[in-house]
Amino acid sequence: MRDAALDKKGEEFVALEVGSRTILADTFAIVTGRSKIQTRAIADAIIEAAGASGAWVTRKEGYSDGTWILLDIGTVVVHIFTPEQRTFYNLERLWSDAPARQAQATDSPAPT
Repeated sequence: MRDAALDKKGEEFVALEVGSRTILADTFAIVTGRSKIQTRAIADAIIEAAGASGAWVTRKEGYSDGTWILLDIGTVVVHIFTPEQRTFYNLERLWSDAPARQAQATDSPAPT
């Protein structure tokens, strides 16, 4: 996922380990795209990478608007923001007690 986002010039990719704090996912991945077109391109690349690794995107929200796209990939929920939306929602602050890590290039969601 990280590589797919970075290949589309996604910025500030971070993975928050939230599994011990919520049943929603084990990891929240957050990345910024500079425009709505770029956030959609990042989402498309992540969806393609997930499929290639045998994972399924079970839910996609916000794609048509493009300012905050959410992809539910089983144990990973990906948030793709424009800069303004990332600043406004500030998920890193909201989940500040969750350990943050730079995702490894080989990180991918487990198949669901």
